[in-house]
Amino acid sequence: MSDNRNFLIAILLSVLMFVGWQHFVVSPRMEAEKARQDAIAEQAKAAAGQQSATTGTSLNGAGGATIPSINGGTGPVIVPAVTSRAAALATSPRVQIVSGAVDGSIALRGARFDDLNLRGYHETVDDASPEISLFSPAHTDKPYFSELGFIAAPGASTKLPDSNSLWTVQAGDKLTPTTPVTLAFDNGEGLIFHRTISLDEHFLFTIVDTVENKTGASVTLYPYGLVSRTGQPESLAFYILHEGFIGEFKEAGEETIKYAAAIKDAAPVSITDTEGWLGITDKYWAAALVPQAGQKFVGTFSATPSPTGDVKHEHFQADFRYDAMSVAPGANLTITNRLFAGAKVSKVIDGYRDQGIFRFNLLIDWGYFWFLTQPVFKGIDLLAHAVGNFGVAILIMTVLIKLAFFPLANRSYESMSKMKKLQPQMEELRERHKEDKMAQQQAIMALYKQEKVNPIAGCLPILIQIPVFFSLYKVLFVTIEMRHAPFFGWIHDLSAPDPTTLFNLFGLIPWDPSGVPVIGAFLMLGIWPLLMGFTMFVQQRMNPAPADPIQQQIFMWMPILFTFMLASFPAGLVIYWAWNNALSVLQQGVIMRRQGVPIEIFSNLMPKKKTPASSEKS
Repeated sequence: MSDNRNFLIAILLSVLMFVGWQHFVVSPRMEAEKARQDAIAEQAKAAAGQQSATTGTSLNGAGGATIPSINGGTGPVIVPAVTSRAAALATSPRVQIVSGAVDGSIALRGARFDDLNLRGYHETVDDASPEISLFSPAHTDKPYFSELGFIAAPGASTKLPDSNSLWTVQAGDKLTPTTPVTLAFDNGEGLIFHRTISLDEHFLFTIVDTVENKTGASVTLYPYGLVSRTGQPESLAFYILHEGFIGEFKEAGEETIKYAAAIKDAAPVSITDTEGWLGITDKYWAAALVPQAGQKFVGTFSATPSPTGDVKHEHFQADFRYDAMSVAPGANLTITNRLFAGAKVSKVIDGYRDQGIFRFNLLIDWGYFWFLTQPVFKGIDLLAHAVGNFGVAILIMTVLIKLAFFPLANRSYESMSKMKKLQPQMEELRERHKEDKMAQQQAIMALYKQEKVNPIAGCLPILIQIPVFFSLYKVLFVTIEMRHAPFFGWIHDLSAPDPTTLFNLFGLIPWDPSGVPVIGAFLMLGIWPLLMGFTMFVQQRMNPAPADPIQQQIFMWMPILFTFMLASFPAGLVIYWAWNNALSVLQQGVIMRRQGVPIEIFSNLMPKKKTPASSEKS
């Protein structure tokens, strides 16, 4: 029974790791590539049968009102000439954005949010590296921006501000958390548009649009907002992480569409509701529009494949359009929208939810184990602020988790120690009944019953550790608080793999093994993965050894397999596993000594040879 238990545990863990690697890494990459190839074929087919481009897309409104398309229309997409960021910014006069969290500018041409940098967040762990640029103007290599505006009623010739309209500054010289700015646009036909933009201390813009109707007739308008992006993020596509379209709606619920799926499906997805938000999210950053609560709107997610087959030319747009709003002669229309554009900091995101943005905390992808992931993160975050280091916080959290399961683990280790103490008797029973497996199992079970040993008890700590492991993995992988968080020594980023490797003697040889084709990733075998593998090896040797030689070989190779597999995982996760193993070894060692069980680390590496005495007994 003990051998079967150990064998099943070994198989379970091996399968989990192999399936996890295939599921989280290999399969998403294959699916992304397949989606890209399918998109190329679909685009070529569509281009062959389409006529010239029109000026609008997004068939998302009753009565034919359409949101302006940023990608050029429904015809074949033409890749625009790419210019430098500085040159693109110079095409429009601008209002500067200055705060402790963001800096950038708003283009007065189109009143577009297209220049936004996130202060305090850099491209690498080096603080001298460039700040993260979230928004970039059109015609740069990575266009990403947001705009809000108005659509005229179908058939109406009302002149409305568009992406080429030049707004003027009516109040405020720059946008800060304490000084809003007000822009104005006069269509010259009796409609005057005022736009007041304010910014909080983090990443939330509030846009209040007021339309004055000085004409002699009612005017019907459809206010809208959009977030437009060209190209996908450069981060790896992992199944555990959602990147792409995202929205939360009070009646319709949640909508999430990955980048590759949006390109593959092609058809826009529209949702009608009266409260919610929608946008585009990446691993650490997001841009989301929040329509005015209580006003009916239609939200749409649409994607356009690249005409060249290159993912950097794929276009993604999340937009919303209100139902028709009428402005009587001499009257005003006011509508308030909000735009989140920034880093997905947990406390900030939760704060916006508390301010009334419907389920905004779900902008962070906590995963299926959210009920574990969120408490684990909050605990680590609290400890990190107390001790000043996220790595140390992970070590303390591991100790707290061990303490929480201490009674259960103790019973498990006591059971395993008793089983190890019974190994000689079990070997004797196997030899005595080696020709009758049924009698062998019955004799072993009788021995367990006589000594009050539960062979299943040893599985419980492992089963409990699996969801905790994946929850911590999620925390390290998706929370921006862990990004570029240092530990000690060579670990400068707990969310990235250990940068050292055995294969260049941990930096003594000036060679980068990761550049080796095909196997380069497996050659990045750092110090912490090796420590994790060693602690796993020691822990296994303290457990009862399987009698079957094949099972012994599986157990012998498992630490090596896990060492290579976890080498590419975030360093924080590997540190957790190594530290958890070390604590388990200490706990199990104390119990074994208390019960008088010898601690064997290297003596049970190979199958024991039969002694003459044992042969005579058989």
